[in-house]
Amino acid sequence: MRTTRPASPRSRGSRATARHGVDASVAVTRLLADHGDRIRVLALRLCRNRADADDAVQDTFLQAFRKWHTFQGRADAGTWLYAIALRSCRRRRAKERARRTPALSQVMPWRETTVMQIAAAPVMPADDADRREALVAVQTALARLPEHLRVPMILKEVLQLSVADVAGTLGLAPGTVKTRLLRGRLALRKAMTAVAAATAAPPPIFEKQVCLDLLKAKLAAMDRGGARAGFAVPEAEVCARCRAVFRELDLVQDACTQLGHAGMPRALRASIARAIEQRDQHERVLARRGRRPVHAR
Repeated sequence: MRTTRPASPRSRGSRATARHGVDASVAVTRLLADHGDRIRVLALRLCRNRADADDAVQDTFLQAFRKWHTFQGRADAGTWLYAIALRSCRRRRAKERARRTPALSQVMPWRETTVMQIAAAPVMPADDADRREALVAVQTALARLPEHLRVPMILKEVLQLSVADVAGTLGLAPGTVKTRLLRGRLALRKAMTAVAAATAAPPPIFEKQVCLDLLKAKLAAMDRGGARAGFAVPEAEVCARCRAVFRELDLVQDACTQLGHAGMPRALRASIARAIEQRDQHERVLARRGRRPVHAR
């Protein structure tokens, strides 16, 4: 059984929060309620340890409070918040050694002579030791991806943002995001299959272009929101080799989805709420005294 995917992170409250004239403390408290869990998941995936992640989460919401006056409301408030969180995480992360992006030809499956045993089985097991090991391998490999591939994968597959929201958060064209997701998914699949129990790959029964078109359709379905969303191909039109590769991609997505289930501890949420309230009270006192609050740039 596949992991149930959580509801879309874009809540109904995000747009309401973006309206002009909304008090900063009210707006950011709403953002904390709507996006707090996902911001912490993002921080856990990008920072060195839990302490750094929690610091980054608190900094994100305090920065949002300080900078609320700069938010124009032209984009979704959640997208604006994720961009702040990314900057906060990057400041806390140790400087990474540049990692080489694998060439697309290195991660495409066409030259491989084996596939995963569980992916080649008539029915892929819902939960067994091999499947659990495969999921752990993906989660480990995700942390080792080059940043320009890792961040889009976290936003899309772990936090469940749409391609449009990932593009808005990162300031990239949607086509660029899709290209990076393609490389990221295939790289994670490659890392997973390298350590998994394998069996001989079934020979393809169609021309390579047919299999390539089916792979593109599969990845496009994943871009739209799920591994199987809009991806309905008659069984007779998919060879056993392609079916195994698609199941491997499903495992990659399942592993990423599982990483999104970590929530924000109550103590951290309460600490952030208190900090916002204290800063709000401080700024109100300054306003009554005729002094203008000094906002962080």
